[in-house]
Parts: sequence; C-alpha cells; structure tokens
Amino acid sequence: MKTIRVGGRTLDLRRPVVMAIVNVTPDSFFAGSRTPEVRAVRERVRRAVAEGASIIDVGGYSSRSGAADVPPAEELRRVSLAVEVIRNEFPEMPVSVDTFRAAVAEGVLSRFGPCIVNDISAGEFDADIMEVAARHGVPYIAMHMRGTPADMQGRTAYGDVAEEVAAYLAGRLEAARQAGIRDVVLDPGFGFAKTTEQNYELLAGMGRITALGCPVLAGVSRKSMIYRVLGITPEESLNGTTALGWECLRQGADILRVHDVAQAVQTVRLFDYYREHGRI
Repeated sequence: MKTIRVGGRTLDLRRPVVMAIVNVTPDSFFAGSRTPEVRAVRERVRRAVAEGASIIDVGGYSSRSGAADVPPAEELRRVSLAVEVIRNEFPEMPVSVDTFRAAVAEGVLSRFGPCIVNDISAGEFDADIMEVAARHGVPYIAMHMRGTPADMQGRTAYGDVAEEVAAYLAGRLEAARQAGIRDVVLDPGFGFAKTTEQNYELLAGMGRITALGCPVLAGVSRKSMIYRVLGITPEESLNGTTALGWECLRQGADILRVHDVAQAVQTVRLFDYYREHGRI
C-alpha cells in the first residue's frame, strides 16, 4: 500500500492527492503563486484547503533559472511565516517544506513538528538534510536535477532521459534508505535540467520511476514545457496544466504539485472515476 506518514497522520495514496504550492517569495516564476506576507499566505492557504488540497508545500527560495540567492536565515524566516499560519489555521494539514538546506529543515521541524521535507537536490546540495529528515522521522521527497538552478539548463545531455532519471532516483532512494528515512517520494523534476522535448520523453517514460516502488510526485504546473509549446505565458497555462496533469496520473503519479488546486482536484476525481469505470 502506498502511504506516507506525517506525524500522527497517514496519507493514503491509493487515490492520488493534490499538493498546493505556497511560495513565500517575491520572484517565483508564476506571479500568481507569490505570497510574501502573512495576509496573502492566509488567503492562499484557506482557499487551497477549501478547494481540496491534501498537502500544502511551502517554499522560501525560488528555484527558477536566474533567481536571486536567498540567505539561509531569510529562507527560514519566510518558510516559518507560512508554516505558522498553516499550523494556526489548519493544525492537522500536512505541510511540505520545499528546501535543500538542512538548517532550514531543522529549524522548521524543531519549531513546528513533523513536516515533509521536499528537496529539489535529493541531498546533493546539503548532505545533512537526509539525516535531519531521518532523525525527525518525516517523509522525504527526492527530485532529479543536474547542476544548480543557475546552470541546470546547460546540463541536458542525455541518452535516454527517462532511464537516466530513473537510475539517478534509484540511487538517491538507496541513499535515503541508508540514512534511515522510512517514507520516500520520488520526483522526476520536470523542467529541471531538461529541454522541452526531454520533459515529454520523461513524462512518457514515468513507468520506469513508478517501478521503483515509491510514491511519485509530478510537478508540471504552468511550467515552460507547456507555455513554450503553446507560445503563451505561465499566466495562460492552466488548461495545459490540466491536460498534462491527467497524463501524469495516467503514467502513475500519486501527487500532483500545483498552483491551481480546484482544477487539479477535479482532474483527480475524474481520473479516479475513469479508472474505476473505464475498464483500464
């Protein structure tokens, strides 16, 4: 059975769930996701919960290409601001902390208790982050990326992108297990060190990642793999996000990480109904 345990709560992933993005940043690539102050965070979280989010993912460091560096203390301040709002408003809501820094993860977990650690570097940027997740007994999301957000788009030479991503994640899964982490989620890293074409090749080959036996998170929401193909902007990319979200579910994704919760929840509900009644 696919489950992850966050503190005293167990999330059953036999039916896919939706993770809502809350960016406590001034420069995330999609302007609609920026919630740098308490009031904006509160409104965003209330809406996400009302629309059916199962996890709130909080980030204080933009990972878009070319984003400015954020000192660890400032990242921790931003993330703590949002987690405090969530704990006050919805104390039982599972929270994911989007950070690659052990000190930030430690600061949040020590102050607020169990949260999912969502690491875009899969432990490559800060080797201590896996130890922090293991010591606190919390789930860990390992994402595939090459290089850093600043240089990743120059590191897109693959033979078979799906095979290489799956092999990489298998290695990071083993590292997480060796660190003592019980619940590991794998993220193919759409948009990170992949060309537009490679993102679609990876999507078509996601079965190689789901075969590793862990829950899989897919994050395609409003990304360049949508708006570059369509010649539009991130603000115009909701319809494309919904279309690719369905395909992510069809390819075995258990968690959809999105900016637009209501539409993703509807997509999951329709997919569940189709899977139950469509004889697939």
